[in-house]
Amino acid sequence: QVQLVESGGRLVQAGGSLRLSCAASGRTFNNYRMGWFRQAPGKEREFVAAISGNGGNIHYADSVKGRFTISRDNAKNTVYLQMNSLKPEDTAVYYCAARDGGVYDNWGQGTQVTVSS
Repeated sequence: QVQLVESGGRLVQAGGSLRLSCAASGRTFNNYRMGWFRQAPGKEREFVAAISGNGGNIHYADSVKGRFTISRDNAKNTVYLQMNSLKPEDTAVYYCAARDGGVYDNWGQGTQVTVSS
C-alpha cells in the first residue's frame, strides 16, 4: 500500500498553466505505475496520463496530448502533472493513483482545478 497526497490545484484563467504534485509514502515508490485521473461535476472519472515506474513508458488521453506532461522523481517519491494551455473543460478534481498490478488500487484525495474562461 502507498498513501498519496495531491497538491497544486487552484483557480486559473484559460490559457494558463499549473503543475500538480502527488507525494507518495513508502519505500517502493519506483515499483508503482502512477496515473493521473480527473472527474468533472456530473461526469465519470476519466484517465488523464500514466507513467511507468522508471519513467520510460508514458501514456496520455487524447484530450490532453501536447498540453499536459506527466513526470516523476523517484528520489522524492513524487509524480507531477504539468498542465499548459488550460481550457475550461479541464476543470475537474484531479486524482493521482498508483498500481503495482493490473488495477489502480491506491488513490489520493484529489485536488481541485478550476479554469475560468
